Amino acid sequence: MKTTSVVLKDADRQWHLVDLENVTVGQAATVIASVLRGKHRPTFTPNADNGDYVVVVNAEKVVLTGTKWQKKMYYRHSNYPGGLTETRADKMLERHPERIIEAAVRGMLPKNSLGRRMLKKLKIHVGPEHPHVAQQPQPLSLR
Repeated sequence: MKTTSVVLKDADRQWHLVDLENVTVGQAATVIASVLRGKHRPTFTPNADNGDYVVVVNAEKVVLTGTKWQKKMYYRHSNYPGGLTETRADKMLERHPERIIEAAVRGMLPKNSLGRRMLKKLKIHVGPEHPHVAQQPQPLSLR
């Protein structure tokens, strides 16, 4: 039996739609990261980007369990001395709810240029509307 290796031009990309209303961050991020990597396909190749596009809606209605809204912190740095900024999860939900999902998915993708390319296929939107109707995204089950 021969092992096939998928080339970028042969990758058949599809679009998936994920609604995050009343879904925990970790459960959603694992499914989204798996689809972005292409692990749901029989032609999965670890060193190639053959995953699908994922459109996420209702990012502001995501759920964290326990006391994570008050205790979970998100960090960023301005690259200046003393430029570390930390933000609590509840404040991040008010200001930038899409960054909660993006940070969770980024942590589950490879930490190299391949992972950065995969993350570009993730489209996160606040609210139920999205501009990707022309791509006809199919609903993706998170269960």
